[in-house]
Amino acid sequence: MEPLRFTPSSPYTMGVELELQVVNTRDYNLARGAADLLERLGRVELPGEVKPEITESMIELNSSVHARHGALLAELRLMRDAVALHAGKLNLAICGGGTHPFQQWAERRIYSESRFEYLSDLYGYLAKQFTVFGQHIHVGCGSGDDAIYLVHALARYVPHFIALSASSPFSQGVDTAFDSSRLNAIAAFPLSGSMPFVQSWDELNAYVAKMYRFRIIGSMKDFYWDIRPKPEYGTIEIRVCDTPLTVERAAALAAYAQALAHRLLAERPHRPTRDAYLVYNYNRFQASRFGLRGNFIDPHTERHVMLADDIARTLEELAPYAEALESREPIEGLRASVASGENDAAWLRDAYQRTHSFTDVVRLQAARWAGREQ
Repeated sequence: MEPLRFTPSSPYTMGVELELQVVNTRDYNLARGAADLLERLGRVELPGEVKPEITESMIELNSSVHARHGALLAELRLMRDAVALHAGKLNLAICGGGTHPFQQWAERRIYSESRFEYLSDLYGYLAKQFTVFGQHIHVGCGSGDDAIYLVHALARYVPHFIALSASSPFSQGVDTAFDSSRLNAIAAFPLSGSMPFVQSWDELNAYVAKMYRFRIIGSMKDFYWDIRPKPEYGTIEIRVCDTPLTVERAAALAAYAQALAHRLLAERPHRPTRDAYLVYNYNRFQASRFGLRGNFIDPHTERHVMLADDIARTLEELAPYAEALESREPIEGLRASVASGENDAAWLRDAYQRTHSFTDVVRLQAARWAGREQ
C-alpha cells in the first residue's frame, strides 16, 4: 500500500454530506425510490452532488467547498428544493432525521453498487441495519499533522455535535429513550469508535500500513471513526451527527465545526493526551442517551458539568472566531437552542405527542425538510 499523502486544503473551509430518507407519500414508510430519483436528478444542474447510499431508501447530498456559512446555506437550500421537487413528481418525499421511526430493517434492499454489495457480503444483516442517516462535516486543514492534532482536539467536543444534532429518538416503532439511537447502529461495526492515539501523519501512515498488511482494511474509508482525516480532500471529517431536520441546522452545525476548528488550531489550548479518551465513551453515551441534558466530564479539568452548560460556554468562547468567519447568526441560533433545551429529538417527540402517529411524524418531518413546516 502506498503511503497516504495528505493533500493540503484551505484551512477552515467546510463542506457537508447529508444522508436523507426517501419515503412514499402514502404511509410515509421508507421507499425503494433512490434509483429513480437519482436518475431524474442526473438531468438537473446542481451546485453540489446527489449520490446513492447503502440501501435503496437513502440518498446523500454532498455540498461543494465553502469558506462562509451563508454560501453553504444558500447551496443547501437550492439542493433541497431541487430534490424535494423531483421526489414529489415520483410520489416520494424526502426528510431528515437520524432514523426512520417505524421502518423494518429486514425490508431494506442494498443499492446495486459494488462497494455496497461488498459491505453487505462482509457485514451481513448489519448492512441493512445501517439504514440510518447522518451528517458528515468536513473542515479544511493545511497539513496532515494539523489534521491529526485537530482530530484529537475535537474529540472533547464530540458530545456537543451529538447533542446538537440528535434526531433519532424512535427506531423500529418504539421510543428508544435515546436522543440519538443512530449511533448505536454505528457502534456495531468493528472499525468504528475513535482514531488510535497517533500524534503525527507519519504515525498514522504506519498504523494504516500495518492494518493493510493484516488485510483488515483496503483503504482509509474502511475506518468508521467518529472523526477521521480525509487525506484526498485535505480535511478532517466529523461523523457523529444525526442528519438534522432542516438544512438550516445542518449549515449551523458546519459553522460551529468551522469556528471551533479555527480556535483549536489558532490557540492550541490543550496538548492531546491518552487520558482524554478515558472519558470519551462515557461522554459519548451521555450525549446519545440524554442529549443536551446529559452529564459531561471535562477530560482536562476532570470536572462534571451539564453538557448544555459546556456547549453554552464554548459558544461564548467562539464569538470572536464566529465574527471573523461571518457566522455569528448561526452560532447565536445554536446558543438559543441550548438555552431552551430543545433539539430535533425533542421536536420529534413533541410531534408524536401531538399526533399519536408515526406516519404523521414522518409527514411533518418531510414538510419541515422541504421548508413547509406545518
